[in-house]
Amino acid sequence: MAAQDTLLAWENFYIIVGSSAGALTGLQFVVMALIAESRRRTGMHEIDTFGTPTVVHFCAVLLVSAILSAPWPGLLEAGIAAGICGAVGIVYTLIVLRRARRVTLYKPVLEDWIWHCALPLIAYVILFVGAATLPRRPVPALFGIATFALLLLFIGIHNAWDTVTYIALGMDESPPTTGA
Repeated sequence: MAAQDTLLAWENFYIIVGSSAGALTGLQFVVMALIAESRRRTGMHEIDTFGTPTVVHFCAVLLVSAILSAPWPGLLEAGIAAGICGAVGIVYTLIVLRRARRVTLYKPVLEDWIWHCALPLIAYVILFVGAATLPRRPVPALFGIATFALLLLFIGIHNAWDTVTYIALGMDESPPTTGA
């Protein structure tokens, strides 16, 4: 019962953050529709590098919000579930980093490396550490996990906005010419 009381104190936070992540996931699909309607298409590798991770990050926040809203018998079980999400997120972010190094239709700038690689990696490490310490030190662990959730939510908002502004303002509508 102590685990439920501890997690109950965070219920409103995870309802708000989880609902926001769910709604923003839907909006990311609108962003992808804008890409599909543009005259100049981007490559699948660029979408896998810059578009898909935003959906994954929003879904990770939604999943962790659901995990910490569940009526766990103890904090150890909740920590294991959240820790698995953190570990998978770390691996996924490293995959995105590798993809970003290989994109050909767009050259990532410093801001891209920070928002698409460094900050998500930091967020998932915070989640992993918070989840690992949840059974022993629940108060700081839950603040750490909350930091993960808000950081990843804001990263997703930034990256979705960055994509929309790139499409609306920065994307050259004519296909690139060879030798130019």
